[in-house]
Amino acid sequence: MISQECYELGSKSSIIREIFSYGLKRKAEVGEDRVYDFSLGNPSIPAPVSVKEAILELLKEPAENLHAYSPAPGDPKVRAAIAESLNRRFGESFTADHIFMTCGAAASLSICLKALCNPGDEVITFAPFFTEYRCWVEATGASLQVVPPRIPDFQIDTDVFEGMIRPKTKAVIVNTPNNPSGVVYSEETVQRVSEILRRKSEEYGAPIYLITDEPYREIVYDDIPVPYLTKYYENTLVCYSYSKSLSLPGERIGYIVIPDRIADHEHVAPAIAGAARVLGYVCAPILFQKVIERCVEDTGDLSAYRRNRDLLMGGLEKLGYTCVPPQGAFYLFVKALEPDAVAFCEHAKKYDLLLVPSDDFGCPGYVRIAYCVSEKTIVNSMPAFERLMEDYRTNAV
Repeated sequence: MISQECYELGSKSSIIREIFSYGLKRKAEVGEDRVYDFSLGNPSIPAPVSVKEAILELLKEPAENLHAYSPAPGDPKVRAAIAESLNRRFGESFTADHIFMTCGAAASLSICLKALCNPGDEVITFAPFFTEYRCWVEATGASLQVVPPRIPDFQIDTDVFEGMIRPKTKAVIVNTPNNPSGVVYSEETVQRVSEILRRKSEEYGAPIYLITDEPYREIVYDDIPVPYLTKYYENTLVCYSYSKSLSLPGERIGYIVIPDRIADHEHVAPAIAGAARVLGYVCAPILFQKVIERCVEDTGDLSAYRRNRDLLMGGLEKLGYTCVPPQGAFYLFVKALEPDAVAFCEHAKKYDLLLVPSDDFGCPGYVRIAYCVSEKTIVNSMPAFERLMEDYRTNAV
């Protein structure tokens, strides 16, 4: 018999991918410019010129330097460049030995969870959360426990969080700036979460690890600071990806920060290396490791996302929609016009608006709108959003 769990995961794609696939089919039927696809978090701005320049320069090197395996943790020079960047930006004291290169944030999170968790353990995260957390956690034999959202500000309800921590709690996943809400957890929230974890770890006599998922760190608005969590809680592992900051989602390149001050470091660090082996992540692509070394602090023109945010949120609020103001990332979380967000998204397809219902994010009643699209798509979608609103106002759909 095959794995029933894997069969079920593979025979039904995520709701985001389902809607994206529907959009491709619909565009072929009616024309790409008549379908307003807000489903996928695929960066719409080009990679910075420095990425192209780095690739062209690297291609002059001998092929064996570009296409061979790197050491399992990654090229030492690349890891050193990342550590030095983090030290400059966040006042840390990392070395190359604290960096483990990965095939993007998904690999980073999967590796950390596999390294830390045993069957029967529990991992806590906060709604709304990225849908794939559940399958990555459950693949280890652990279970995902979800703290409900604190509405309307979508900061963490720390009292509820504290009440959900148990002796089985092995790790907590934090995603800030958040996908799908766009909210940045405040320093006050981070401090409170850190205090709770420190106290509970001491109470249970075992460390609770904080895994921070932060591919959207550079995409923030209005000068809002994004706390660097290793500065607040000693047992923090950082999972990062260059998919969003450098617009390289298809290249699958990122890293894990493994500070040597985390509890049981002498076992956690080798376990992360072992988890990468078990999961088949032998090493990250060496060409793009070398690109990162040369472009470690570069980004695309992220200001385009702010313009899109303001245009979309301003237009929808003018029409009467209720929005959660995004402080970062490139998603707008909008209250559905009926309690059933799935039904609302199905109805929106009538106007070729492709929105993602929030149920799988652990927060029913909302939809996620990815505004990493062209400005033209947002402008042209407004009449469709208006007709959708009018439909609900007049016909009580």
